[in-house]
Amino acid sequence: MGKLRKFVAPEFIFGEGARKLAGQYAGNLGARKVLLVTDPGIIAAGWLDDIIASLAEAGLPYTVFSAVTPNPKAEEVMTGAEIYKSEGCNTIVALGGGSPIDCAKGIAIVSTNHRHILSFEGVDKVEIPMPPLICIPTTAGTSADVSQFCIIMNKQDKAKISIVSKAVLPDAALIDPIVTTTMDPYLTACTGMDALTHGIEAFVSTGSFMVTDMHALEAIRIISKNLIEAVKKPDDIDLRSKIMHGSLEAGLAFSNAILGAVHAMAHSLGGLLDLPHGECNSVLLDHAMAFNFNAAAEKYKIIGEAMGLDFRGMNTGETKKAILSYVNNLRRSVGIHKTLSKMGVKTCDIPDLAQKAMKDVCIYTNPREATKRDIEVIYEEAL
Repeated sequence: MGKLRKFVAPEFIFGEGARKLAGQYAGNLGARKVLLVTDPGIIAAGWLDDIIASLAEAGLPYTVFSAVTPNPKAEEVMTGAEIYKSEGCNTIVALGGGSPIDCAKGIAIVSTNHRHILSFEGVDKVEIPMPPLICIPTTAGTSADVSQFCIIMNKQDKAKISIVSKAVLPDAALIDPIVTTTMDPYLTACTGMDALTHGIEAFVSTGSFMVTDMHALEAIRIISKNLIEAVKKPDDIDLRSKIMHGSLEAGLAFSNAILGAVHAMAHSLGGLLDLPHGECNSVLLDHAMAFNFNAAAEKYKIIGEAMGLDFRGMNTGETKKAILSYVNNLRRSVGIHKTLSKMGVKTCDIPDLAQKAMKDVCIYTNPREATKRDIEVIYEEAL
């Protein structure tokens, strides 16, 4: 309780229509020309048109960079940075899920620090502040719009790198649940489970404190209560708003408390096989919780209570079983049935996966210290 802690968050606007404030916020931040970073799926869904209209209303010129793939690659960041420079931009607006937002963060880092994006891996390696960055998330899960994290794929090494720095925090997040209505049910499920994982890992993280705990538990309560219905009713704006709120709470928690083994392992997994991040987290979550449980049993009990479980009359072993069963059943109830082997992971991949997970910054705040062999066993159990 007496340890010094810091908590940082961007300005954010939450609610229906928030996306339409892009031009106003860009103007307030001194924009002369905007680089709009998005992806082809968002353009096809029609959401880019609203942002362009908002910028036009504010009298701001722009150029669009949409060559962003899932799990954004270092090469995409460097290409975007060249376009940012050649087009004379001085502000970035990111529209999309975690991939366009992380790519936009990477472009912003490179544009002021003038080095290759892969050279910033680690904590507090970004020396010069980014240009103004506004994020408009279209998924409810990654919380890249409010976090100090930037995750970029190194294709050559088949690995994801984590860049963690206060300098990576966006200036503003325009969080509009309307734009999540075009997510299909499976993406809704995967991103929702990603947000739940953020809440759980932040709460048991060795970097947690009372402020992050408050946000983490609220995220767990909201997502546990509403995710199944949100997957079933994609057009229900009230449910979309609740999951978006849960994602925001989880983002505020993990950005400051950091994460744990699930994310370290998911980053490694996504880097090797270019898999969806939320899906990776979902498949690993209960296995990593089982490994960690005894190191933070009281905290996991509080997590279970936030999920609505009643532990009266249960001993620690029964409590553990009930929580793990709940998480596993929730994952299956929203349609995520895969195992690592069904996702393409082979037994021979596991030593390399574990080695890379052990180097990820998220592993350092896991509640239980893990060896490479421990991580290998968790992967093996998830096969």
